[in-house]
Amino acid sequence: MSELSTQRWPLLESVGSPADLRRLPRSELTELATQIRRYLLETVSTTGGHLAAGLGTVELTIALHYVFDTPTDKLVWDVGHQTYPHKILTGRRHRMPSLRQRHGLAGFPKRSESEYDAFGTGHSSTSISAALGMSIAASQTGAAYKSVAIIGDGAMTGGMAFEALNHAGDTDADLLVILNDNDMSISPNVGGLSNHLTRLLSGSFYSSMREGGKKVLERMPSVRQLARRTEEHVKGMVAPGTLFEELGFNYFGPVDGHDLNTLIPVLKNLYQLRGPRFLHVVTKKGKGYSPAEADPSRFHGVGKFDTLTGRSTASKGSNQTFTQVFSDWLCDMAAQDNRLNGITPAMREGSGLVEFSQRYPDRYFDVGIAEQHAVTLAAGMACDGLKPVVAIYSTFLQRGYDQLIHDVAIQNLPVLFAIDRAGIVGADGPTHTGAYDISYLRCIPNLVIMAPSDATEARSMLTTGFLHDGPAAVRYPRGAAPGPRPSRELRAIEFGKSRRVREGRKTALLVFGTLLPTALEIAERLDASVYDMRFIKPLDGDAIAQAASTHDLLVTIEENAVAGGAGSAVSEWLNAHDKATLNILNLGFPDTYVGQGTQAEMLSEWGLDAEGMLSSVQNRLAEMDAPNC
Repeated sequence: MSELSTQRWPLLESVGSPADLRRLPRSELTELATQIRRYLLETVSTTGGHLAAGLGTVELTIALHYVFDTPTDKLVWDVGHQTYPHKILTGRRHRMPSLRQRHGLAGFPKRSESEYDAFGTGHSSTSISAALGMSIAASQTGAAYKSVAIIGDGAMTGGMAFEALNHAGDTDADLLVILNDNDMSISPNVGGLSNHLTRLLSGSFYSSMREGGKKVLERMPSVRQLARRTEEHVKGMVAPGTLFEELGFNYFGPVDGHDLNTLIPVLKNLYQLRGPRFLHVVTKKGKGYSPAEADPSRFHGVGKFDTLTGRSTASKGSNQTFTQVFSDWLCDMAAQDNRLNGITPAMREGSGLVEFSQRYPDRYFDVGIAEQHAVTLAAGMACDGLKPVVAIYSTFLQRGYDQLIHDVAIQNLPVLFAIDRAGIVGADGPTHTGAYDISYLRCIPNLVIMAPSDATEARSMLTTGFLHDGPAAVRYPRGAAPGPRPSRELRAIEFGKSRRVREGRKTALLVFGTLLPTALEIAERLDASVYDMRFIKPLDGDAIAQAASTHDLLVTIEENAVAGGAGSAVSEWLNAHDKATLNILNLGFPDTYVGQGTQAEMLSEWGLDAEGMLSSVQNRLAEMDAPNC
């Protein structure tokens, strides 16, 4: 960290807070932006993280903190991928080398981390709702602060964003929504003329004339309608703002999001206005770093890399990942069954659908950040003979929960959910840790749930779920898939049946998922039996009964919350079959949020590594052997 705090960025070193920033002359802000980019590039290249979006918001971040009185004024950043410059400018610059590491800076805004983080985020499309809530709170409490939502064009595909826009436009909320549009190059109309007109349209003269004109024309509807149409036609020459105007916002833009000489005057003008305002800002993802500009998708989220070449410096393991196993299976099954369609809510790369999208473009659907729509779209397909596969992260499926129950499960439709990132995800922390999917899925009638222990099991379970005539889910964690590379055979497993992989005595370990290798390791030291349970629903009651009748202690192991998890299911089964007095130990996540850190660190912290599990089992055995007092 000492190397990063040098004279290579003296201007940045002088800015310890937004208050320091606001004391700088405007003429120095461009150089500040350059130094922030260099600092951001150097730190993220050593820690990994979300890079391209942050490089694109440097000037916008500077302008916002320069104009608004933060932290009194509230900046609500959507998702958080774009907030690294914000963290740098709000007193956390020297902690950037700890980004996304255990006990380090969070990769997203976090209220407990800084007073400048007005709202914690991790999943997208929430900023407008939150900022509107803050605006309403300010109005009711008599506070004088401003509320600003900064949302990317990707997050605007989420239905929640439009629900909030629809509500906000029907209020008099003092709310500014900034659309950070970074999915296109700056078009010709975002130039000098457009910037000049936007400055005029956001100014007090135009605003007063506009509002005054409305009052004058209220009693002359035909003239007012003509004036309204004329205004829209003029604005339509420079901006696609009709939709937002119809929703009740005053629309301004688009403006060049890298031009501080435009951004700052426009924001100052908008600061003086009231009511719902919408500013369209166009930025370039990866701005200032040519490899990221050329390939913003690859530099959206990165590991450690060489800043000169853009190439990864992270060590590459030889093991396949569960995501790759799914990707291979999806293409192989699609070749065999033309009813298969792949659906993802904006996670083509993360969920492993790149090859499928290229080979079967007519059967590939990226619906944007719209998880609810993704689930019900699959339900509609399944109604009429197709076999949809929804590839989705564990925590993203939470957003489509009602649709999963109401539209898929109640109708018993054959939809397969390939649930990635189930369990500990590492650096993204609690907002992305898949700690609850077993708990929230297990209570849904007629939903089959499977958890593979290795790569071959994952491929077989995906086949089993796809062939099942009803809803099914296969949940697997991020990262390496144990075991050899699976064959290309599409083979199902016996429905609802586990497998005993080690026979021992006294203790039986019932494992749900990828902690099986660790369980086998401690079983050798305990001389315990080990069952790969495979199915969370339906449970293999015969295996549980057999284990209960021949062992003194049953230990359930899962990478999920203990509350409502697979272990709870086993306890419920034992209770229902008059075996509630049997000693049982449930190992999983405790009733708290799993923090950020490497997967190994977090498994160790929650006692799910070999030493932790061994200690827990030995302690329970000691309690069982102790004489009653």
